[in-house]
Amino acid sequence: MVKAIVGFLSGIVFGLGLVLSGMSNPAKVLNFLDIFGTFDPSLIFVMAGAILIVFAGYKLILKRKHPVFAQVFQIPTRKDLDKNLILGAAFFGIGWGIGGFCPGPAISSLLLGSEGIIYFFPAMLVGLTLTKIIKA
Repeated sequence: MVKAIVGFLSGIVFGLGLVLSGMSNPAKVLNFLDIFGTFDPSLIFVMAGAILIVFAGYKLILKRKHPVFAQVFQIPTRKDLDKNLILGAAFFGIGWGIGGFCPGPAISSLLLGSEGIIYFFPAMLVGLTLTKIIKA
């Protein structure tokens, strides 16, 4: 039960961070991607801040013998680039560039009632489902 509550609260903090930083505003994201037009570099600071926090967090957390709610750390060990990773990254980037959303901000935008989310979110679910069907 405690694990579920911590997960829920972590999700709330993450969602609030997305909203406060502007990541759930597709116009801001699309302006960030439009380097030859209405470029808005403010999301660089959001990304840099996130990278610094994650870097510091990993350094602190990995000094522990095990996570608080698990027996071992689950850290990815693969370092190779395969077809699925490259294609997935390409489709993710194309979707982000067209819609201005990535999955996290798309979920937080559902509650905000963002205009484009009524089209993007179902399309994202279709893409996720198709991926599972293709990989099966």
